[in-house]
Amino acid sequence: MPARPSRTPALASALALGTALAVLVAVLALASLAVGSRPVPPEAALRALWAPDASPDALVVNQLRVPRTLLGLLVGAALGCAGAVVQALTRNPLAEPGLLGVNAGAATAVVVISVLGVSAPAGLAAAALVGAALATGAVLLIGASRGVAADPVRLVLAGVALAACLHSVTGAITLLDSRAFDSYRFWVVGSLEDRQLSTAAVVAPLVVAGGVLAWALGRGLDALSLGQDVGRSLGLRTSRLRLLALLAVTLLCGGATAAAGPVSFVGMVVPHAVRLVVGPGLRRGLPLCALGGAALVLASDVVGRVVVRPSELEVGIVTAFVGAPLLLWLALRGARR
Repeated sequence: MPARPSRTPALASALALGTALAVLVAVLALASLAVGSRPVPPEAALRALWAPDASPDALVVNQLRVPRTLLGLLVGAALGCAGAVVQALTRNPLAEPGLLGVNAGAATAVVVISVLGVSAPAGLAAAALVGAALATGAVLLIGASRGVAADPVRLVLAGVALAACLHSVTGAITLLDSRAFDSYRFWVVGSLEDRQLSTAAVVAPLVVAGGVLAWALGRGLDALSLGQDVGRSLGLRTSRLRLLALLAVTLLCGGATAAAGPVSFVGMVVPHAVRLVVGPGLRRGLPLCALGGAALVLASDVVGRVVVRPSELEVGIVTAFVGAPLLLWLALRGARR
């Protein structure tokens, strides 16, 4: 068949990249358990997992680093998949989930609930998730107002406009309320520090549900990326498809942002890099984006623990330092191609 030779190299590239990323994620997960202000030998970290005891190393690994590592895996995978869906939905290879106002909605909700006196991490996470969902819903309503279908351009414009308004509200509240500013400034940098297993347990179902929904929508989004008219000619219900895609982004990005705060560049760089290696195709690329996002977040978290030891740099700061040069290199490489 003529299609087979063209698909085989892409499949081989995807398998090779997936294997390499899986090995890298395993190595980084072990490093995340071992590296920190109190170094733990890798064999001791593994022993603490399989045969926990009351030793200081086992307590550090099981109570502090296991939740942090699990959350890093979930947040990275969620942001990588969310970025891939947003790039397919908007037909923009450099789009990220924040383009649809998800992060801005979460930030505003965190500030508002802080004014009400809530400062517990669980309360902030719940507020961020609700804010992300409301912002996404508002973008969809604005983008599809007056009976006009919500095409990619309208969605992006609605997201940018809403994000600008929400950032203004957030800035005004934090200027007027010092307590809200204190809660906001620690949340907005993006951090995995001092998170509990309960946080990972709450985030995991959201990430799994969003990932499964995104994968199920893969073929439809691939067809829609060829144009709205082409999608309709293939029998797609484009409005329903966009609604479900936005729901997947809300579950993925909203859950990740609620757990760790806004972590930049992961949702932009990882899907772009995966597409350069294995080509288009959301179903083929989503597992690779999940592995790549997890690897980038874990690597950034480990680097943040080392560079200013015994203090730490938050993971959101490190991903910005790593992601910006990487994105520039990918853009220049794509331009040369």
